[in-house]
Amino acid sequence: MKKYCFGADIGGTTVKFGLFDSDGIVLEKWEIPTRTEQEGAAILPDMAASIREKIQEHGLNTDEIAGIGVDVPGPISEDGIVPHTANLGWGYKEVTRELSELTGLPCRAGNDANVAALGEMWLGGGKGYTNVLMITLGTGVGGGIVVNGKILTGAHGAGGEIGHIHVDDTIEECCGCGNKGCLEQFASATGIARLGREILEESDQPSIMRGQEMSAKLVFDSVKEGDELAIRTAEVFGQYLGKAVAGMTAVLDPEIIVIGGGVSKAGPVLLDYVRKYYRPCAFKSAKDTPFALAELGNDAGIYGCAKLILG
Repeated sequence: MKKYCFGADIGGTTVKFGLFDSDGIVLEKWEIPTRTEQEGAAILPDMAASIREKIQEHGLNTDEIAGIGVDVPGPISEDGIVPHTANLGWGYKEVTRELSELTGLPCRAGNDANVAALGEMWLGGGKGYTNVLMITLGTGVGGGIVVNGKILTGAHGAGGEIGHIHVDDTIEECCGCGNKGCLEQFASATGIARLGREILEESDQPSIMRGQEMSAKLVFDSVKEGDELAIRTAEVFGQYLGKAVAGMTAVLDPEIIVIGGGVSKAGPVLLDYVRKYYRPCAFKSAKDTPFALAELGNDAGIYGCAKLILG
């Protein structure tokens, strides 16, 4: 009998779903709003109702469905317990148990960045490898670690939080986590924009970035145009991220490093700046570890969720 599964990527604004067959082919994708009011009480019931609706639409029997894979934007234990997730409104939440009770289906869960790494390993930029380090550069910096085809969750569900590696002692601003000097403050979209503004303020050189709203996209678009101050910004970004990744590979020894998130849309030029500072700092056996761009985009989460179930 052919098996199916659901992948559900829970974000602060929407829950993205995919219905997959056992070969990893997505049969339908859709999304629903994430209702975070009243401590997110409606999120799991809304998800269960949407899944039941799709089961009916596709004429599936529950014994044909292997289960539901779920990811959440924050730490979650291997048994599906969230201690606290601020942007969903949740305090302590037994996610997999509750969703299983609501749907009658088996459920497995993981952190969103870790699950995205699993998706990229399966059918994206890390396809063909089983030991993958994934870094997601967006509003923040996320990370996902896959070892021998399995997510490295860690004791508190926080494995792979590369964005909160300490990389700088001089910055006075606090990171969103409450610490100072985190990688996220230099390598995220907001961090790159901050670096760009600082470099413009410190120089009188002309730049095509002047007079425009600063963003990571503007920085890398300007790099491609040969803008000197944009290149200087990209060098600082590459230095912070490249050295941090070198430290991680000394511990993890991955087969491939996959970089995704909105900032990665800059393309291969972004990898060039990271590699430049990665290689001199990397441990000998990891110096030639390849870098790749993520390929699944916003669908990495639902693919990873499906892989949680399909194994």
